[in-house]
This record gives sequence, structure tokens and C-alpha cells, in this order.
Amino acid sequence: MSMILVTGGRGAVATHLLTLLLQARRPVRVGSSDPGQLRVPDGVTAVTCNLRDPATFPAALAGVTEVFLYAGASHIAEFADAAVTAGVEHVVLLSSAGVLAPGAAGDPLAKSHLDVETALLAAPLTTTILRPGSFARNARAWAWPIKAGRPVSLPYPGSHTDPVHERDLAEVAFTVLTDPRHQGRCLHLTGPQSLTFGEQIDRLAEITGRPIAVGHVTPEEWKQEMADHIPGPYADALLDYWRANDGRPVPLTDTVEQVTGHAPRTFAAWARDHVADFAD
Repeated sequence: MSMILVTGGRGAVATHLLTLLLQARRPVRVGSSDPGQLRVPDGVTAVTCNLRDPATFPAALAGVTEVFLYAGASHIAEFADAAVTAGVEHVVLLSSAGVLAPGAAGDPLAKSHLDVETALLAAPLTTTILRPGSFARNARAWAWPIKAGRPVSLPYPGSHTDPVHERDLAEVAFTVLTDPRHQGRCLHLTGPQSLTFGEQIDRLAEITGRPIAVGHVTPEEWKQEMADHIPGPYADALLDYWRANDGRPVPLTDTVEQVTGHAPRTFAAWARDHVADFAD
């Protein structure tokens, strides 16, 4: 049975994917830039796989036939070469639906994913690409102001996203790693609803049982608030995306259901799963 390397071992998708692979008794190895920080079950090996350090690739990939890969563009050509040398046959890439936008090559967020896709598709590997839209988990960025009783700063409260639950992404990744019928596809993944940020806040308020105020700030004010967390070019790309979808529902797909056999989880379901993140 093939050995699977799951990179980004501290990520939410990777964590859920590891659980699914272990339940299915699939041989799996977990990679992280700091494996000492991982809590892995008995019998699972944690290895150093730093996507910014090609020197860590050969040991992490030794004996591996399939990889779940987080998109890291800085050394993707070296990673692809190391994977081919190690005998890897199949890579499942967690990319982004941002690559589907007309101006993706000029968008710093989308381009980093596009560069990874391009390098893997050029390599003699079978590559399956997962392109989620908006992670429901992005709402965790609001946890601090919510817990502090402060307004959530939003430059575009009416902007739509398609929040997808990390468990759905993990289940899709598990299926394509274990079912050859789905391998080699490019899968656009969304949640079941196009929701504005304001609607997501309303659902959080209902589920947490606490009032949540929205502070309608200007794009520049939001950018200044985020300056210590989001580099300027990436903040500009996010603002451009939100502006483009202000008052405009985003297209949804049924790909999660096609692959997993069940409808994607709602944002409300995600909020219930993570209600503790918003508690004092």
C-alpha cells in the first residue's frame, strides 16, 4: 500500500485528512517545518518538510508515492524534481479558486498558487488540484474583536464569499488520494451558500449568543489595521476581490457533493463546530 506524505501538518485541512487516513488504515507520514510542534498519533512519523528549504525534501519524500501538498511557490520546481526522483506518482495540491480569475497572473495571491500549479502540471506526475474558494475558517480573524466586545472592521460588509468547511476539503483530499477515479482532475470547491460578510456575522451572533457589531471602515483604514499581519500587496488583492463581489453572489459548484457523496457543510455548521473559538 502506498505511503502518503501530508505536508503542512499543523494546518486544519491536514489535521482532518490525517484522521481520515488513519481511520482507513493508510500508511501516512506527516511533514511540517517544525515537526516537534506536532501532536501525532502513535505509529505516525513526523518529518521535517519545510517548503522554503529544498534540503528537507529528499528525506521527507523517501519511500512516498502520494503527497498532499500545501501551495508554496518559492521552491516548487525543486519540490517537483525531488518528488519525481523519490518515485512519487501522485500529488494532491491545495490551491485556490483565485487562479480561475481573469487577472490571476497579476494578482499576488492568485499568482503564487498559479505558479505551483504550473510547475506540478509540467512535471511527470499525476497532479490533482483542489481549488477552494473562501475558507470558512477565515472567520476566525474576527474572534479577537468579538471576544473583546469590539466591532468587526469590514470595508465591504456586503461582499459575498463561498465559505467552505475545512472538513469538506479534507474529505475531498482523502477521496482523491484513495480513489483513482478522481485523480488528475482540477476541482473547484465551494461551500453550499454565497454569503455576505454581514450574513456570516449574523450567523455567528446567533450561534454564539452574543451581539456582534460591524464597523464599516474604509479600505485604507482596514489596510492600516491589518498592516502588521497582511503585507500591502496581499491586502490590496483582498480588497480588490471584495470590491468586485460587493453585492454580487459568487458562483457555487456541487463538486464537494460529487466527490464525497454528501452536500458541503454550511457556514452555520462551521460556526457551531468552532463556537469555542469565539468564547471568552
